[in-house]
Amino acid sequence: MKKTRMTVLCAVLSGSLLCTSCIGSFGLWNNLKDWNQSIGNKFVNEVVFLAFHLIPVYEVAYIADVIVLNSVEFWSGSNPLADVGKVKTVKGENGEYMVRTNEDGYTITKKGEEDKPLDLVYNAENRTWNAVTSEGESYELITMNEDGTITFKQADGTPMTVSPDLQGLATARAASGQSLFLAAR
Repeated sequence: MKKTRMTVLCAVLSGSLLCTSCIGSFGLWNNLKDWNQSIGNKFVNEVVFLAFHLIPVYEVAYIADVIVLNSVEFWSGSNPLADVGKVKTVKGENGEYMVRTNEDGYTITKKGEEDKPLDLVYNAENRTWNAVTSEGESYELITMNEDGTITFKQADGTPMTVSPDLQGLATARAASGQSLFLAAR
């Protein structure tokens, strides 16, 4: 009886790993790592790092991410440990931007233009990403199709469907007149 239960448990756990085909964000492990890096200098970080390997904290967090949290993220479409409310500063070609994580997307604000945020909102019901301006105008950017492809509107308004890989990116860049090399920089 115990052997049967163990076999079933192993099969279910293996299936959860094999059927997701999702790398995931490893939110728990990354939050633990980020916390360790923020607590002190490199010597303190190393002591905590070694202690967390002797008492298998990192290993347990990693296994929890692999078996449970990344599978939940894949099947539900949301990360149970998302950093909602966290703001990161990103340097772009045209200045610095603040990117805040929301429950349904992101708010992007250019430094110096805080009164003109742009929201990127994911609509789970329609499987679309939308841009919402500070004036409340909404524009559909892309649609995530059931077959794994992405549909977006080209500059002339016609829809284009591509695969979410390097080939799809190259096709989209060629259609918009941008080179693949410039996009990868």
